Amino acid sequence: METFTNDGLTFDVLDTGTQGGQAVVLLHGFPGGASTWDAVVPRFHALGMRTLVPEQRGYSPGARPRSVNEYVVAKFVDDVVALLDAAGVRSAHIVGHDWGGIVAWNLAVEHPNRVSTLNVVSTPHPRAFVRSLSMSTQALRSSYGVAWQVPRIPELVMLAGGGAPLRRALTGSGLPELYAERYVREMREPGRLTAALNWYRAVPRNMRMGRALDNVEVPTMYVWSTNDAALGRRAAELTARYVDGPYRFEVLEGVSHWVPETRPVELAELLADHITP
Repeated sequence: METFTNDGLTFDVLDTGTQGGQAVVLLHGFPGGASTWDAVVPRFHALGMRTLVPEQRGYSPGARPRSVNEYVVAKFVDDVVALLDAAGVRSAHIVGHDWGGIVAWNLAVEHPNRVSTLNVVSTPHPRAFVRSLSMSTQALRSSYGVAWQVPRIPELVMLAGGGAPLRRALTGSGLPELYAERYVREMREPGRLTAALNWYRAVPRNMRMGRALDNVEVPTMYVWSTNDAALGRRAAELTARYVDGPYRFEVLEGVSHWVPETRPVELAELLADHITP
């Protein structure tokens, strides 16, 4: 497959590896697209697996609705279900980083029969995140999301001077220059940055659902890194309370938020070990 459709939108997807092998769906976060996983997927292919890596809602040129209401988590979950249906896959191993992790948590709760294993990188369970806001520095760490609620101005600031402010912010948080340059170039596509920021602008519409999200029952691995500037330790440690199924918590010492880009081999080995015990 090169594309699939849902909700009147057309999504790009990288469908590679062994057709007929176990399927692994990898969900990117902000601001990267499918290329986030370029250095991770070869490990799955070596195991004879099929990887499905979509450009998610707002990132695919054919899937950039304008309304913020189109960027609620329920829509993202429906998009992944549509991908599985289009690929002819009953259930898959789900991997998500950053916002892709939020989608993965919700998918595992709402459609556990479609999730063989859940593998989340960086992002805690939504209820753990909400609880940590009043118990730690998490509210301060997430304050940039409040600033991004303002329409248009964040886009103008981040893309000024050919995207120099966005590039500095990414490299300053530990993302390698190669990836930062790629992500900035992609965000300069018409409408892409606004659509990506709409994920954040829809957060107030998602908060009630996040607080009420059930515990996860499928086998779950959560990978968190100690130098993540956006997501702190308290939420990471609380996440275990919200998983009722088999649970594995892996901590990467001295690693930034950008785990798939900076530690792809180590991450791929952890994922392969969890998916194929």
